[in-house]
Amino acid sequence: MNTNDIIKKHDGAVMNTYARNPAAPISGGGASVTDADGNRLIDFGAGVGVNSLGFANGAWAEAVSEQAKKLQHTCNLYYNKPAADFAARLTGVTGYDKLFFANSGAEANECAIKLARKFSFDKFGKGRATIITLTGSFHGRTLCTLSATGQQSMHDWFFPFVEGFKHVPPNDPGALREAITPDVCAIMFEPIIGEGGVLELTRDYIDAIFELAGENGLLTIADEVQTGAGRTGKFLCMEHFGRHADITTMAKGIGGGLPIGICLAKGEAGETLTPGTHGTTFGGNPVVCAGASVVLDTILAPGFLGEVARKGNRIKSELQKMPKVKDISGKGLMIGVTLAETTDKISAGEAVSRALARGLMCLTAKDKLRFLPPLTVSEDEIAAGIEILREILG
Repeated sequence: MNTNDIIKKHDGAVMNTYARNPAAPISGGGASVTDADGNRLIDFGAGVGVNSLGFANGAWAEAVSEQAKKLQHTCNLYYNKPAADFAARLTGVTGYDKLFFANSGAEANECAIKLARKFSFDKFGKGRATIITLTGSFHGRTLCTLSATGQQSMHDWFFPFVEGFKHVPPNDPGALREAITPDVCAIMFEPIIGEGGVLELTRDYIDAIFELAGENGLLTIADEVQTGAGRTGKFLCMEHFGRHADITTMAKGIGGGLPIGICLAKGEAGETLTPGTHGTTFGGNPVVCAGASVVLDTILAPGFLGEVARKGNRIKSELQKMPKVKDISGKGLMIGVTLAETTDKISAGEAVSRALARGLMCLTAKDKLRFLPPLTVSEDEIAAGIEILREILG
């Protein structure tokens, strides 16, 4: 089957919920794939940050395969060793006390929201369940996490939404302070707002979040679904700020390509959810955890995170030389590009289409170009990707 055959079969059976690009990768290695027509594509998107070790990483694939041959699933009424091993190591690395296994970033955030509300109920009683989030944020597509998401364009059609959320503009401590009323229990934020435009929160604003939370007895929730697992050159993005949220959520890259979501909590928050208050069928799946352990091993290897930061700086340095690039945001291998207002200006969407036609897969974030290459992207793949971008943005 060629690409057109696959597109026709797919569109005849699958709901049209994505504006898909006309490409059908078949196999890959590193940060490169071969599509159904035999074309080689370099991936600067990593499946929206999921393929942290690239395609078909040998150690990851072997661990997943070997575990699948032993035990592919147990329910959470029993224990499984891969989940226990991974959980113990991840909590140790991150400094958290407990975690909950889910299957996606939305589910991890749903857990964080439930945890924060129950924590507040247990400690303060009823009437204190509102969570403050940021305008432009993205926390998921379930009804609850969509309600938490601070993007009005996503709030059509699905009424009524879940109550108990306030949205305030990012990097505005005054607006945050005003929003803290007696009904608020937590502040939830992405250290770098990803889908909303790769917008970095400032150090002063992060400090304000924690200071105001401390003054008012609120929990802090860091959504690191996109920024975590080494994406910004630190294992968790919050390490750049020297801050440790009460709750942190992870997903995407920590699984290396299989579905995973994680809600980490410390202290009393880690003891809040008890039997019957939350659950999942597939969370802590042994095959997924076997693969995630390899991701963890790789990211924590000496020098690896330094290389992520260096590669990100190399890409930024090359982008800054391109005439159609106005501004660059992000950290490590999470990069946003604002396009300049030139006479021959193109939109981010047009740039993605032109890049794909030349053999480079990349993303958008609102009106920006967005790059999330595999953390293992090679120097040659970076050079080839930059050359394609130079043709489009030069």
